[in-house]
Amino acid sequence: MSTTESNSYYDNLENMTVTELIGNMNKEDKTVPLAVEKALPQIEALIEQIVPRMQAGGRLFYIGAGTSGRLGILDASECPPTYGVPFDMVIGIIAGGDKAIRKAVENAEDDRNQAWPDIQEFGFNQNDTVIGIAASGTTPYVIGGLTKARGEGLLTGCITCNSGTPVAQAAEYPVEAVVGPEFVTGSTRMKSGTAQKLVLNMISTSVMIKLGKVKGNKMVDMQLSNEKLVQRGTRMIMEATGIDADHAQQLLLTHGSVRAAVAHYERQK
Repeated sequence: MSTTESNSYYDNLENMTVTELIGNMNKEDKTVPLAVEKALPQIEALIEQIVPRMQAGGRLFYIGAGTSGRLGILDASECPPTYGVPFDMVIGIIAGGDKAIRKAVENAEDDRNQAWPDIQEFGFNQNDTVIGIAASGTTPYVIGGLTKARGEGLLTGCITCNSGTPVAQAAEYPVEAVVGPEFVTGSTRMKSGTAQKLVLNMISTSVMIKLGKVKGNKMVDMQLSNEKLVQRGTRMIMEATGIDADHAQQLLLTHGSVRAAVAHYERQK
């Protein structure tokens, strides 16, 4: 039996108090970063392969089903506003299509042949990367997509929470964050989902930093999509230039990004 399907360390959950439930869940959650830490060499190896490909015009695809697919979509959808990159630079694809984001699509994850056509809807080139996300490591949709992508010469990686799985075997650069049994047996939206989110954070953030989308520790290309971000950008410009808030905000709104505003100011000095 796979680790993710193994019996929980806890039983008779229905008899626990709320204090006991959340305390035990928290106890289990504390083990997740340690599991991810053991996978850091695998994560590093994958990132080191992704960066030069994206510098050469490649894109990053995440494919998955259920929770895994939703986490990929979440990570991909946050890259454009955070780093100012095109919406199709990092792409999340879920088995069953966008309707599966909110409601499970029956048997979609069992279709081994559908992931590649889903990827092809966006076109592909030899610098693209496909990362399959599957807590179990056995999802046919993900296995099929990775197998086909690898056969077409794309870089392939995966994030799974079992060791030695078919998904890992299908990927050139597997990441295996083995978090152990879930608090509710088999509920991989819990510890496994948390581990996948942590790994996705590491991958996309590291890639964007290496692509020059962060200066110092600031998101200098973030989209100004709400007042909070305008205020954040204003503060960043003030810190970088020493000018007052009104001038900084004027520059930001005129030039559209912290990077462009600071560059304009420096040219005008």
